[in-house]
Amino acid sequence: MSLKEIKNRIASVSNTRKTTSAMKMVSSVKLRKAQQSIQTALPYVRQLDHILSSLSAMPQAGLLSPLVVSREVKRTAVVCFSSDSSLCGAFNGNIIRHSRSLIAKLSDSGESPLVYTVGERITDAFRKEGLEADTGYSGMMEKRVYGQAVSLADELMDMYLKGVIDKVVLSYTHFRSAGSQQIVDTVLLPVSVETGGSRYANDYILEPSAEQLIETLLPKVIRMKLYSAVLDSYASEQAARVVAMQAATENADKLIGELTLQYNKLRQQAITSELLDLAGGSQNN
Repeated sequence: MSLKEIKNRIASVSNTRKTTSAMKMVSSVKLRKAQQSIQTALPYVRQLDHILSSLSAMPQAGLLSPLVVSREVKRTAVVCFSSDSSLCGAFNGNIIRHSRSLIAKLSDSGESPLVYTVGERITDAFRKEGLEADTGYSGMMEKRVYGQAVSLADELMDMYLKGVIDKVVLSYTHFRSAGSQQIVDTVLLPVSVETGGSRYANDYILEPSAEQLIETLLPKVIRMKLYSAVLDSYASEQAARVVAMQAATENADKLIGELTLQYNKLRQQAITSELLDLAGGSQNN
Protein backbone atom coordinates (compact mmCIF):
# COMPACT_ATOMS: atom_id res chain seq x y z
CA MET A 1 0.00 0.00 0.00
CA SER A 2 1.41 3.38 -1.03
CA LEU A 3 1.63 6.49 1.12
CA LYS A 4 -1.22 8.10 -0.80
CA GLU A 5 -3.47 5.06 -0.37
CA ILE A 6 -2.76 4.93 3.36
CA LYS A 7 -3.47 8.65 3.70
CA ASN A 8 -6.80 8.24 1.87
CA ARG A 9 -7.67 5.27 4.07
CA ILE A 10 -6.95 7.28 7.23
CA ALA A 11 -9.21 10.07 5.99
CA SER A 12 -11.98 7.59 5.18
CA VAL A 13 -11.80 5.88 8.59
CA SER A 14 -11.72 9.28 10.31
CA ASN A 15 -14.95 10.28 8.56
CA THR A 16 -16.55 6.99 9.60
CA ARG A 17 -15.42 7.59 13.17
CA LYS A 18 -17.10 11.00 13.19
CA THR A 19 -20.36 9.35 12.07
CA THR A 20 -20.26 6.56 14.66
CA SER A 21 -19.34 9.01 17.41
CA ALA A 22 -22.24 11.29 16.48
CA MET A 23 -24.65 8.36 16.33
CA LYS A 24 -23.51 7.23 19.77
CA MET A 25 -24.27 10.65 21.26
CA VAL A 26 -27.69 10.83 19.54
CA SER A 27 -28.59 7.33 20.74
CA SER A 28 -27.47 8.21 24.27
CA VAL A 29 -29.94 11.11 24.32
CA LYS A 30 -32.71 8.89 22.91
CA LEU A 31 -31.90 6.22 25.49
CA ARG A 32 -32.29 8.67 28.38
CA LYS A 33 -35.68 9.77 27.03
CA ALA A 34 -36.75 6.15 26.54
CA GLN A 35 -35.74 5.31 30.11
CA GLN A 36 -37.82 8.23 31.37
CA SER A 37 -40.82 6.95 29.40
CA ILE A 38 -40.47 3.46 30.89
CA GLN A 39 -40.00 4.83 34.41
CA THR A 40 -43.22 6.78 33.93
CA ALA A 41 -45.25 3.91 32.44
CA LEU A 42 -44.22 0.97 34.63
CA PRO A 43 -45.48 2.38 37.98
CA TYR A 44 -48.85 3.01 36.31
CA VAL A 45 -48.98 -0.60 35.06
CA ARG A 46 -48.01 -1.95 38.50
CA GLN A 47 -50.70 0.14 40.18
CA LEU A 48 -53.33 -1.08 37.72
CA ASP A 49 -52.28 -4.68 38.48
CA HIS A 50 -52.49 -3.93 42.20
CA ILE A 51 -56.01 -2.51 41.92
CA LEU A 52 -57.10 -5.41 39.70
CA SER A 53 -55.72 -7.94 42.19
CA SER A 54 -57.49 -6.18 45.04
CA LEU A 55 -60.82 -6.20 43.23
CA SER A 56 -60.51 -9.84 42.14
CA ALA A 57 -59.92 -10.96 45.73
CA MET A 58 -63.07 -9.33 47.07
CA PRO A 59 -65.97 -11.63 47.94
CA GLN A 60 -68.41 -9.68 45.77
CA ALA A 61 -66.21 -9.83 42.66
CA GLY A 62 -68.29 -12.69 41.28
CA LEU A 63 -67.49 -14.33 37.97
CA LEU A 64 -64.18 -13.59 36.32
CA SER A 65 -63.93 -11.80 32.98
CA PRO A 66 -63.44 -13.99 29.87
CA LEU A 67 -60.11 -12.18 29.40
CA VAL A 68 -58.62 -13.92 32.44
CA VAL A 69 -60.05 -17.40 31.85
CA SER A 70 -57.59 -19.87 30.36
CA ARG A 71 -58.79 -22.39 27.78
CA GLU A 72 -57.34 -25.03 25.52
CA VAL A 73 -54.84 -23.36 23.21
CA LYS A 74 -55.51 -24.12 19.56
CA ARG A 75 -54.17 -20.89 18.08
CA THR A 76 -51.65 -18.42 19.50
CA ALA A 77 -51.06 -14.83 18.40
CA VAL A 78 -47.40 -13.82 18.58
CA VAL A 79 -46.49 -10.12 18.52
CA CYS A 80 -42.79 -9.69 17.63
CA PHE A 81 -40.95 -6.41 18.22
CA SER A 82 -37.80 -5.18 16.44
CA SER A 83 -36.37 -1.79 15.45
CA ASP A 84 -37.09 0.26 12.34
CA SER A 85 -33.42 0.81 11.50
CA SER A 86 -30.13 -1.04 11.70
CA LEU A 87 -26.70 -0.17 13.16
CA CYS A 88 -27.65 -1.53 16.59
CA GLY A 89 -25.41 -4.56 16.78
CA ALA A 90 -27.05 -7.95 17.14
CA PHE A 91 -30.31 -6.46 18.46
CA ASN A 92 -32.44 -7.22 15.39
CA GLY A 93 -30.68 -10.46 14.48
CA ASN A 94 -31.27 -11.90 17.96
CA ILE A 95 -34.98 -11.08 18.13
CA ILE A 96 -35.57 -12.29 14.55
CA ARG A 97 -33.91 -15.65 15.30
CA HIS A 98 -35.78 -15.97 18.59
CA SER A 99 -39.15 -15.12 17.02
CA ARG A 100 -38.54 -17.52 14.14
CA SER A 101 -37.72 -20.28 16.64
CA LEU A 102 -40.79 -19.49 18.76
CA ILE A 103 -43.11 -19.55 15.74
CA ALA A 104 -41.63 -22.85 14.55
CA LYS A 105 -42.06 -24.35 18.03
CA LEU A 106 -45.72 -23.29 18.17
CA SER A 107 -46.32 -24.64 14.67
CA ASP A 108 -44.77 -28.00 15.59
CA SER A 109 -47.05 -28.22 18.64
CA GLY A 110 -50.11 -27.61 16.45
CA GLU A 111 -51.01 -24.18 17.86
CA SER A 112 -51.19 -22.50 14.40
CA PRO A 113 -49.56 -19.16 15.31
CA LEU A 114 -50.93 -15.85 14.06
CA VAL A 115 -47.95 -13.49 13.72
CA TYR A 116 -47.90 -9.70 14.11
CA THR A 117 -44.72 -7.74 13.41
CA VAL A 118 -43.89 -4.41 15.05
CA GLY A 119 -40.75 -2.88 13.53
CA GLU A 120 -39.50 -2.66 9.96
CA ARG A 121 -36.48 -4.95 10.40
CA ILE A 122 -38.42 -8.02 11.49
CA THR A 123 -41.17 -7.24 8.97
CA ASP A 124 -38.67 -7.16 6.09
CA ALA A 125 -36.95 -10.34 7.33
CA PHE A 126 -40.21 -12.32 7.56
CA ARG A 127 -41.36 -10.98 4.19
CA LYS A 128 -38.14 -12.16 2.52
CA GLU A 129 -38.53 -15.58 4.13
CA GLY A 130 -42.10 -15.86 2.89
CA LEU A 131 -43.45 -16.12 6.44
CA GLU A 132 -47.06 -14.94 6.66
CA ALA A 133 -47.50 -12.13 9.16
CA ASP A 134 -49.85 -9.22 9.81
CA THR A 135 -47.68 -6.18 9.06
CA GLY A 136 -50.35 -3.57 9.68
CA TYR A 137 -48.61 -2.38 12.84
CA SER A 138 -45.02 -2.58 11.57
CA GLY A 139 -44.59 1.21 11.72
CA MET A 140 -45.55 1.51 15.38
CA MET A 141 -41.94 1.79 16.60
CA GLU A 142 -41.29 4.98 14.62
CA LYS A 143 -43.35 7.30 16.82
CA ARG A 144 -44.52 4.93 19.57
CA VAL A 145 -47.98 6.48 19.70
CA TYR A 146 -50.20 5.09 22.43
CA GLY A 147 -53.21 5.08 20.11
CA GLN A 148 -51.54 2.56 17.79
CA ALA A 149 -50.83 0.24 20.71
CA VAL A 150 -54.47 0.58 21.77
CA SER A 151 -55.65 -0.40 18.28
CA LEU A 152 -53.51 -3.56 18.30
CA ALA A 153 -54.51 -4.47 21.87
CA ASP A 154 -58.20 -3.98 21.08
CA GLU A 155 -57.90 -6.15 17.96
CA LEU A 156 -56.24 -8.93 19.97
CA MET A 157 -58.85 -8.71 22.73
CA ASP A 158 -61.68 -8.85 20.20
CA MET A 159 -60.22 -11.96 18.55
CA TYR A 160 -59.67 -13.57 21.95
CA LEU A 161 -63.26 -12.95 23.04
CA LYS A 162 -64.57 -14.32 19.72
CA GLY A 163 -62.46 -17.46 20.09
CA VAL A 164 -60.32 -16.78 17.01
CA ILE A 165 -57.20 -17.01 19.18
CA ASP A 166 -56.71 -18.64 22.57
CA LYS A 167 -53.47 -17.01 23.71
CA VAL A 168 -51.38 -13.89 22.98
CA VAL A 169 -47.61 -13.78 23.48
CA LEU A 170 -45.42 -10.67 23.25
CA SER A 171 -41.85 -11.41 22.13
CA TYR A 172 -39.52 -8.45 22.63
CA THR A 173 -36.17 -7.35 24.06
CA HIS A 174 -36.47 -6.29 27.68
CA PHE A 175 -34.29 -3.38 28.85
CA ARG A 176 -32.41 -4.37 32.01
CA SER A 177 -29.61 -1.79 31.91
CA ALA A 178 -27.59 0.21 29.41
CA GLY A 179 -25.29 -2.75 28.91
CA SER A 180 -27.74 -5.61 29.29
CA GLN A 181 -30.89 -6.48 27.32
CA GLN A 182 -32.79 -9.77 27.43
CA ILE A 183 -35.32 -11.29 25.03
CA VAL A 184 -38.52 -12.26 26.86
CA ASP A 185 -41.82 -13.91 25.92
CA THR A 186 -44.69 -12.42 27.94
CA VAL A 187 -48.23 -13.78 27.93
CA LEU A 188 -50.64 -10.89 27.32
CA LEU A 189 -53.83 -12.96 27.11
CA PRO A 190 -55.28 -14.52 29.13
CA VAL A 191 -54.45 -12.00 31.84
CA SER A 192 -52.84 -13.48 34.93
CA VAL A 193 -54.44 -11.98 38.05
CA GLU A 194 -52.91 -12.58 41.47
CA THR A 195 -55.51 -12.28 44.19
CA GLY A 196 -52.90 -11.61 46.88
CA GLY A 197 -54.55 -13.78 49.55
CA SER A 198 -56.40 -12.34 52.53
CA ARG A 199 -54.84 -8.87 52.26
CA TYR A 200 -57.45 -7.88 49.66
CA ALA A 201 -60.38 -9.90 50.99
CA ASN A 202 -62.04 -6.97 52.79
CA ASP A 203 -65.73 -6.60 51.99
CA TYR A 204 -65.78 -2.99 50.77
CA ILE A 205 -68.91 -1.36 49.38
CA LEU A 206 -68.09 -0.40 45.80
CA GLU A 207 -69.89 1.87 43.37
CA PRO A 208 -70.00 0.72 40.61
CA SER A 209 -69.72 -2.98 41.45
CA ALA A 210 -66.45 -4.92 41.57
CA GLU A 211 -67.44 -6.75 38.36
CA GLN A 212 -67.94 -3.48 36.49
CA LEU A 213 -64.65 -2.09 37.76
CA ILE A 214 -62.81 -5.24 36.70
CA GLU A 215 -64.39 -5.11 33.22
CA THR A 216 -63.26 -1.47 32.91
CA LEU A 217 -59.74 -2.01 34.25
CA LEU A 218 -58.84 -5.18 32.32
CA PRO A 219 -58.68 -3.53 28.85
CA LYS A 220 -56.60 -0.69 30.32
CA VAL A 221 -54.15 -3.18 31.83
CA ILE A 222 -53.82 -5.07 28.53
CA ARG A 223 -53.33 -1.88 26.50
CA MET A 224 -50.71 -0.52 28.88
CA LYS A 225 -48.79 -3.82 28.95
CA LEU A 226 -48.58 -3.85 25.18
CA TYR A 227 -47.55 -0.19 25.08
CA SER A 228 -44.93 -0.85 27.78
CA ALA A 229 -43.49 -3.60 25.57
CA VAL A 230 -43.13 -1.04 22.76
CA LEU A 231 -41.30 1.39 25.05
CA ASP A 232 -39.18 -1.40 26.53
CA SER A 233 -38.11 -2.66 23.10
CA TYR A 234 -37.28 0.88 21.95
CA ALA A 235 -35.09 1.51 25.01
CA SER A 236 -33.28 -1.78 24.39
CA GLU A 237 -32.71 -0.76 20.75
CA GLN A 238 -31.11 2.54 21.75
CA ALA A 239 -28.96 0.86 24.41
CA ALA A 240 -27.76 -1.70 21.85
CA ARG A 241 -26.98 1.08 19.38
CA VAL A 242 -24.98 3.03 21.97
CA VAL A 243 -22.86 -0.06 22.66
CA ALA A 244 -22.46 -0.84 18.95
CA MET A 245 -21.44 2.72 18.05
CA GLN A 246 -19.04 2.86 21.00
CA ALA A 247 -17.38 -0.35 19.79
CA ALA A 248 -17.26 0.97 16.21
CA THR A 249 -15.66 4.23 17.37
CA GLU A 250 -13.04 2.37 19.40
CA ASN A 251 -12.25 0.09 16.43
CA ALA A 252 -11.90 3.16 14.20
CA ASP A 253 -9.47 4.74 16.69
CA LYS A 254 -7.44 1.52 16.74
CA LEU A 255 -7.39 1.26 12.93
CA ILE A 256 -6.38 4.92 12.57
CA GLY A 257 -3.51 4.32 14.99
CA GLU A 258 -2.32 1.28 13.03
CA LEU A 259 -2.59 3.10 9.68
CA THR A 260 -0.78 6.14 11.06
CA LEU A 261 2.05 3.93 12.32
CA GLN A 262 2.26 2.20 8.93
CA TYR A 263 2.20 5.59 7.18
CA ASN A 264 5.05 6.92 9.35
CA LYS A 265 7.15 3.81 8.75
CA LEU A 266 6.72 4.01 4.97
CA ARG A 267 7.44 7.73 5.02
CA GLN A 268 10.57 7.15 7.09
CA GLN A 269 11.69 4.45 4.67
CA ALA A 270 11.09 6.78 1.72
CA ILE A 271 13.10 9.58 3.37
CA THR A 272 15.91 7.17 4.27
CA SER A 273 16.00 5.87 0.72
CA GLU A 274 16.19 9.42 -0.67
CA LEU A 275 19.03 10.29 1.73
CA LEU A 276 20.93 7.16 0.71
CA ASP A 277 20.46 8.07 -2.96
CA LEU A 278 21.76 11.59 -2.32
CA ALA A 279 24.71 10.26 -0.32
CA GLY A 280 25.51 7.74 -3.06
CA GLY A 281 25.33 10.40 -5.73
CA SER A 282 27.64 12.79 -3.89
CA GLN A 283 30.23 10.04 -3.44
CA ASN A 284 30.15 9.22 -7.16
CA ASN A 285 30.77 12.88 -7.96
